[in-house]
Amino acid sequence: MAVIFSRDDLIRAGRLRPSPDFFELRLDALEPVIDEIEPSIRSLNLPLIVTARHPSEGGLNNLNAARRAALLWRFLDQATYVDIELRALGELRSVSRRARRKKIGLIISFHNLNATPSLASLRAKARAAKSQGADIFKIATRTDTREQLARLIKFFEEPDARRAVAGRRRADLPISAMGLGKLGRIARLELARRGSALVYASLGRSRVQGQIPIGQLRSTLEH
Repeated sequence: MAVIFSRDDLIRAGRLRPSPDFFELRLDALEPVIDEIEPSIRSLNLPLIVTARHPSEGGLNNLNAARRAALLWRFLDQATYVDIELRALGELRSVSRRARRKKIGLIISFHNLNATPSLASLRAKARAAKSQGADIFKIATRTDTREQLARLIKFFEEPDARRAVAGRRRADLPISAMGLGKLGRIARLELARRGSALVYASLGRSRVQGQIPIGQLRSTLEH
């Protein structure tokens, strides 16, 4: 999938052939120009994931909960999925409830820009996401070292990661996992090959260390 992060990305998205399975609309990044580009967004006939990232997890423009909720409500009807951080579920509960009523899928995400937490912590995040009704759990962590990379991959490959325990019941939980930082590119390719539910790519210049332009991602995974 490809991330629409700017006005130029929006133009590229409309021209991209073949289209990816999804485009992610980063509403926090687009917020300063949202009124100007809304007609172009409305005209997109593309499957969208909408998100307005929390400032503590890489969100831009320092948007408070009310502003993020307003942006998500504004474009929710166009969405196939809405992505809400695990930490933000309480303050954005109205958005997730409306998504459920509209049969819009829920991605619950966790981003750690500084480290890859312990396996126990990652497992707990997956269980929490499952208990809150996630259709997909998205995790992005810092992978500057081989140890961090190995920990993220081990978490992804554990049976209990994809079958997050909720009480005594076990249920499949698709996971989208990716790395950030010096080994982010390696992490993303390895996790894509191992079955990450969603693989994120940039439409133009990568703004996240480790993220791969979609053309390069496609050509690499095809070989």
